[in-house]
Amino acid sequence: MSTIMIVEDDPKINQLLQNQLEKYGYHTVNVEHFDRVMDVFTEVRPDLVLLDVNLPKFDGFYWCRQMRQESNCPILFISARDSKMDQVMALENGADDYITKPFDYDVVMAKIRSQLRRAYGLYAPQEGERTVEVAGLKLFLERMELSIHDNKVELSKKEVLLLEALMNQYPRVVSRERLLEKLWDEQFVDENTLNVYITRVRGKLKDMGLEGAVETVRGSGYRLKAVWEDGQ
Repeated sequence: MSTIMIVEDDPKINQLLQNQLEKYGYHTVNVEHFDRVMDVFTEVRPDLVLLDVNLPKFDGFYWCRQMRQESNCPILFISARDSKMDQVMALENGADDYITKPFDYDVVMAKIRSQLRRAYGLYAPQEGERTVEVAGLKLFLERMELSIHDNKVELSKKEVLLLEALMNQYPRVVSRERLLEKLWDEQFVDENTLNVYITRVRGKLKDMGLEGAVETVRGSGYRLKAVWEDGQ
């Protein structure tokens, strides 16, 4: 059963969408506190998101960008804003489709089924999954998962990119500049943001019993250290 997260502040539309989705066998999760959208998203890890543009706190474009840092799941905007610019902004911020209100529920359901087929089903890419491996530590890029022996941990999109860079360069040092470029392309971000993701990755490695696997090289950057081999 696919899980669909609904981010819509109109209670009537929210309920109608929920009823229609559950009628067709989907599990739905509604966001009630619009300052906690990403908390719900991270906890639920939905298969698809229905997202309005006009929301309290931050608009849907903002939340779409945040979700894209964590997941590649399909995101469909549903909005009364029908200008071409809004549709362009949605797609450029990472959305997969844009449906304008008022909408036909049959069309919404067809688009949802189409996106789920493309992402996970009949039309999903069938080629072998891309992986990176260092001394038994295996990173699954599409699955966004890291494993070693019987231990595994789920990762966010940024964490995958960070580990991919370190593992591809193992045992060489990867500069902070290179990591900033890989994770955020040409976007300007505070360097402290990279520190946050380094800390998160170290925490997940520690949970797997791999404390010290990401080493800071002062004045240069970071490198992966196969600490799990030291104890063998």
